[in-house]
Amino acid sequence: MKMTVRKRVLGTLPILEVVAHENRNKKLPLIIYYHGWQSSKEMNLTQARYLAREGFRVLLPDAMSHGDRKQPVSKIPSLTFWQSIQTNLFEFGFILDHFRKIGVVGDVIGVGGTSMGGMTTCALLTHHPEIKAAACVMGSPKPVAYKERIKHFAKEYDRYLPEDYDELVSWIPAYDLSLRPETLAGRPFFIWHGTKDTVVPYDHVDQFMEEQKDTPNITFVDEDEVHLVRTHTMEKVTAFFVKELLGK
Repeated sequence: MKMTVRKRVLGTLPILEVVAHENRNKKLPLIIYYHGWQSSKEMNLTQARYLAREGFRVLLPDAMSHGDRKQPVSKIPSLTFWQSIQTNLFEFGFILDHFRKIGVVGDVIGVGGTSMGGMTTCALLTHHPEIKAAACVMGSPKPVAYKERIKHFAKEYDRYLPEDYDELVSWIPAYDLSLRPETLAGRPFFIWHGTKDTVVPYDHVDQFMEEQKDTPNITFVDEDEVHLVRTHTMEKVTAFFVKELLGK
């Protein structure tokens, strides 16, 4: 199957659009898939091709300060990180609005991402009921806990953090899925995480799943892996979206 990969720029936002060539001008189920920290949209092209082969239109945005928007990382711990996630949240609706206006997106919308992109995905679920299904790969549904982890390591390694750090990132609790699990509202949610992951701690998703152990709409897969996505994980993500968004 021939794939079409289009480079688009929405304002200042670079996006790769991946779609089967024969479907490129049709209204299709949409998946927006977010990359990880210090990565780029191109790193998710393999995942996007898997999904596009199944009939999805897949959009891969570059987060602020990443990819084609690359800028130096701030010396203040997590400043660039949180700005990147918050910008993803700002731009999600902007992306949807554009593709709806050109007539290629309907009501079937999925969101996924790896690492920082997985955290973006979890955060989006708290405010966007139009998302029908979501996949978090190596991310954390507990950004408040992740924020506290950053504070701990900044203190341990004598790194500067502003005294009003919590106030500067005061938007985070409202987007913490673990604090607002009711916003899932029965939507299918896939989580994959490596048990040996030390970048985004496994215990965050493990604790979340313990808290949500009676929530049947969550599919949790953990494997003896580090912070790394392999082909078989991409296949699991694809199978999830095919089942939950296409009903196959």
